[in-house]
Amino acid sequence: MPFRFLTAGESHGEAMTAIVEGIPSGCSIHPGEIQKELRLRQKGYGRSGRMKIETDTVQILSGIRNEKTIGSPITLLIKNNDFSLGKDLKRLETPRPGHADLVGALKFQHNDIRNTLERASARETAIRTAVGAICQHFLKDFDISFLSYVTQIGPVRVQKKMIRYIQACQKKGESTGGCFEVRVRGLPLGLGNFSQWDLRLDGRLAQAIMSIPAIKGVEIGEGFKSSELLGSQYHDEIFYNENSKKNSFGFYRKTNRSGGLEGGITSGEELVVRAAMKPLPTLSRKPLRTVNIFTLEDARAFSQRTDSCAVQAASVVAKNVVAIEITRAFLEKFGGDSFKEVKNNYNNYLRLRLPKK
Repeated sequence: MPFRFLTAGESHGEAMTAIVEGIPSGCSIHPGEIQKELRLRQKGYGRSGRMKIETDTVQILSGIRNEKTIGSPITLLIKNNDFSLGKDLKRLETPRPGHADLVGALKFQHNDIRNTLERASARETAIRTAVGAICQHFLKDFDISFLSYVTQIGPVRVQKKMIRYIQACQKKGESTGGCFEVRVRGLPLGLGNFSQWDLRLDGRLAQAIMSIPAIKGVEIGEGFKSSELLGSQYHDEIFYNENSKKNSFGFYRKTNRSGGLEGGITSGEELVVRAAMKPLPTLSRKPLRTVNIFTLEDARAFSQRTDSCAVQAASVVAKNVVAIEITRAFLEKFGGDSFKEVKNNYNNYLRLRLPKK
């Protein structure tokens, strides 16, 4: 069964939900590990007051018994504590530049912008984080680990100065973006495929991260810097040692400018993905100019409670959507109905060697 999932729910709806299909039976899944990722997503300087309202407690409604998957679809639910507030929210008519407000209202013919923003909201990433946490937990049994961290806030690259920069933006009623990095260790050589364009793992990873609201750029390894280098300066030379990493068949690199991917396939080196996040579009003190969608008169974009900076939260979400895509590729290669079968397929693969001449 292929790995897939679907999410549903609105920002101020009753709950966010997901149905996950294709995780083999017999995998250990501890709810506490999911909760840990959800708590990380709520942290970060610059988050809004909503993080004090929401507990983001995940409920597992199906597919897991006694902390073991049973092979059937897994249903996850996160209730929105802010649901009661959503019942009385007024109709919105002045779209924010940089958000899905205008294009969504016109595309779906809504007479209330809120019908668009409720689903386009980054609140949806809470349930995707829960799905990714399950995937991280599954891959942990294959010694695959994930890490994400913030590398830049606005123009500031020194961690000690990042909070001061966010505070300065808050005083001005401004929002700010930044950059983050996701790293994955322990990946075997061979995940992904170059035989069709939509099977290339680099493309799938880029799409997954770009699907996070406010992400505007993605690079793998020294992606953008590679455009400035000569071929002899950029490409990672290949070496062999039979006692090298078991997951790369003895082949290894002394550099990793490609970020662990070549031809859309993992090379056995560490996967390195970076992304850029734009400033969020809701500005509390200085809303941007817009047009009222009904009167067609000049107006100011509406303002509501929002994060002034959500880069750290986005880095946690990105780590988990990367885990989702790695799990998809992993099960495409080593898939089976049970964890034991997948593990056996994986171990047999690691014993392979190139055919002799």
